[in-house]
Amino acid sequence: MDTNTLQSALAEYFAPWVQELGMKVDGFDAGSVTLRIPQSDRLSRVGGMLCGQAMMAAADTGMVLALINQFGEFRPCTTVQMNTSFLKPLSKQDALVQARVVRAGKTIAFGEIDIRGADDGKSVCRASVTYALL
Repeated sequence: MDTNTLQSALAEYFAPWVQELGMKVDGFDAGSVTLRIPQSDRLSRVGGMLCGQAMMAAADTGMVLALINQFGEFRPCTTVQMNTSFLKPLSKQDALVQARVVRAGKTIAFGEIDIRGADDGKSVCRASVTYALL
């Protein structure tokens, strides 16, 4: 796997509105993929806080990329469940979205996502997900 393949998957497999989040692959390892969401007034609400809808979309997107990294290729999948906890606001800094595959079988996969400030490293959102592998 390489960064270009993962970055290309953003354009190939995701809806145009997801691409408008401006996410870039920031890094990856054997078990996870990290995306960067640039700070943007378009994704912010009152006080410059990154909106929850953008964080949830980024978490879901990051996990699909983590599954691509896990399997070495795209496998059709669909989100079955996502449990999201917003821990604190994220204002005036980029967000890092680290998606980690906990377990991936033949028909189901589980993952965890941590979203944190790129400047301060503080966790702002945690999500756990379940995917059906089609």
